[in-house]
Amino acid sequence: MYFEQFYLGCLAHASYMLASEGEAVVVDPQRDVEIYLQAAEANRVSIRYIFETHLHADFVSGHRELGARTGAQIYIGVEAEATFPHIAVRDGFQLQVGQMRITALETPGHTPESMCLVITDEEKSSAPWAVLTGDTLFLGDVGRPDLSKRYTPAQLAGMLYDSLHNKVLKLADHVLVYPAHGAGSLCGRNMRAERSSTIGTERFTNYALQIKSREEFVAQLTSNLPARPEYFLQDAEINRSGAPSLADLPALAPVEPAELQTILAEGGIALDVRPGDEYAPGHVPGSVNIALSGQFASWAGALLGLAARPVLIAESQETVSEARMRLARIGLEDARGYLRGGFAAWREAGLPLATLPQISVDALSERLQGAGVQVLGVQVLDVQVLDVRREAEWETGHIAGATWWPLDNFKVAPPEIDREVPVAVHCKGGYRSMIACSLLLRAGFQNVINVVGGFDAWQGAELPVDVEKPVGA
Repeated sequence: MYFEQFYLGCLAHASYMLASEGEAVVVDPQRDVEIYLQAAEANRVSIRYIFETHLHADFVSGHRELGARTGAQIYIGVEAEATFPHIAVRDGFQLQVGQMRITALETPGHTPESMCLVITDEEKSSAPWAVLTGDTLFLGDVGRPDLSKRYTPAQLAGMLYDSLHNKVLKLADHVLVYPAHGAGSLCGRNMRAERSSTIGTERFTNYALQIKSREEFVAQLTSNLPARPEYFLQDAEINRSGAPSLADLPALAPVEPAELQTILAEGGIALDVRPGDEYAPGHVPGSVNIALSGQFASWAGALLGLAARPVLIAESQETVSEARMRLARIGLEDARGYLRGGFAAWREAGLPLATLPQISVDALSERLQGAGVQVLGVQVLDVQVLDVRREAEWETGHIAGATWWPLDNFKVAPPEIDREVPVAVHCKGGYRSMIACSLLLRAGFQNVINVVGGFDAWQGAELPVDVEKPVGA
């Protein structure tokens, strides 16, 4: 049996290809499907079957295009009520592919239609070898239960408890676990960074599986959930009908610097995908910086929304194409264009430039320890600190006196902080703080400073850490 995991770091998404006797199965494919076609050719197999473990909410799946290009049959849980041609799968469904057997377990909880796929390599054993758990069971976590319009989070959490204890945990401890997501995904809260595990390891180390009562499981699963991006429900609906081929998307139009200036003046969005260290010394005023190096698409979807029509700012045509592809993976398909010539063209056109000051953690510490400054005879703060990490990160420790406003909340409203006092913004390592700084500047804040290295650098410098309740929480 051939087995391969394809891991897409920017979305923390894992998809799979399995094959036996020349026939292949793809599970939870990403939007751009060339990698599966290339793998099939390299391994001399034909893709005949496609499984979706559920209607994914955090990315747009490539099942429809892959099916059209290979003639493969698509399988998905009956509760998905999918509108594309498919075979609706119920509990216990089996598919024999050569000497490989796939058995479907209906495991509602993350979503009503969620299922896990038990894989048996009959060439080696008649016992299950692995289980592809989708978003039902992660490494160190389980799927969030708030992605349905039909059921409440409490109802889904109860279903998830039953699915885990009555079906998934009935598998033997040696059975390998391969989920659809890893650390960084918003489909769970505490995922580990490894790419696979075993039922036994999760049984004894996964916090959610240590909860003995159904009532307590529901209570814990429905409290302190990470913010759910608006585009999650939209992506699920796209996947219910199946997304069109990427080849059908129109080419991006070039935008001249003067035209971009007009677009911005009219309230449009410029999305600068350069690294933060390039954005800070000089950028288009009002542009939003989401660097291509991190979880670019997820943050773009969460903060801009799928209806956004950004003009992309990048330093090469190759980077523009990569940004466009990553946005399409989460369903943001209607970008307005790209700045012809990148930021260099804007600068050469003599148009206004903006900068973002940066500060080291040592310098920030010194300013925080100072007595402040005199304004009209009144002593006021010299700088305030804004922490844009998520709640679980904050609770492990933070800078004393900081205001906490996670980046996820910026789509709803900017933080309630003093606009007159300089604000030093930090996250864990610097990626999210650059995004937050650019959003604050776009919202009209004048005195914004990025903290280089974020909270990791603060701890690395052995500076004091507080665990008190956040200001503004």
